[in-house]
Amino acid sequence: TADVPEIIVGTEVGLLHPLRQGSPEKTFYGFPEAVCPNMKKTTLDHVVAALETLAPRIEIPEEIAARARQSVERMVQYG
Repeated sequence: TADVPEIIVGTEVGLLHPLRQGSPEKTFYGFPEAVCPNMKKTTLDHVVAALETLAPRIEIPEEIAARARQSVERMVQYG
């Protein structure tokens, strides 16, 4: 994790709990209204099935994929 005591997390609020469990010395701030009902339906079995079958296949236009890739690379860079 980052070498800072406080982190703003701009993603689904359900991801805050494992972050807090993994780094109890840090303070994580989220957005309470950032609830994704579809993420709440996803189970580990769903993830396993998707990885085993590579389905459903989602096609992303290259111009969108390039911008998304850049965002992910920046997040990884900051750790």
